[in-house]
Amino acid sequence: IKKAQGGDMEAYETVRYEGYAPGGVAVIAEALTDNRNRTGGVVRSVFTKYGGNLGATGSVSHMFAHVGEIAYKPSAGSADAVLEAAIEAGADDVVSDETGHLIVCPFDTLGTVAGALEAKLGEAQRVRSVWKPNLTAPVDEDAAHSILKMIAALEDDDDVQNVYANFEISDDILKKLTAA
Repeated sequence: IKKAQGGDMEAYETVRYEGYAPGGVAVIAEALTDNRNRTGGVVRSVFTKYGGNLGATGSVSHMFAHVGEIAYKPSAGSADAVLEAAIEAGADDVVSDETGHLIVCPFDTLGTVAGALEAKLGEAQRVRSVWKPNLTAPVDEDAAHSILKMIAALEDDDDVQNVYANFEISDDILKKLTAA
C-alpha cells in the first residue's frame, strides 16, 4: 500500500552493458533500471540469442570515445558562425548540413560548452552524451542482419536507454536488408 501511495520511492540506477555482436562488433547498451538482475538477464539473453557475447564493464568501451553532442537547428546560424562559436566554447568538431549543426566536445566539458553555445546561439535542440566509435568494423550481410535485430531487441527493452555499436554496413547490404 505504501508503494502505491508513493511513500516508498524506487531507486533507479544507470548501468552500462558491454559486449560483442556477430562479426566482432563492439556494442554498448546503457540502461536505467530499478532491478539490475532483471535488466542484466534480459540484456544477456538478447546478446546470446543473436550470436553475441556479453562482456565485463570496460571490455569494449576503450574502442569508443565518451563525448558530448550538441545539436542545433539550421536556423541557429550559418555554418561559419556556428563553427566560430563552437571553437570559442571549446568544442572539438562541428558538422553542418541542411538538417542542422552537430557539435562534438569532450564529455567532461559538455556543460560548459553547452552553456557558452546557448549564450551565443540560443537554446540547443539536443544536448547529450554519446559513445562515439574510434574505429568501425565492416560487416557482411549475415552479420549485419543479426546485429540490426540484436540492436532492435535491445532498444525494445524498457530499461535500455541507448545502444551504441561500431559496425559499418555497405550501402548495397543496407538496401537489401531494408527492402526485405
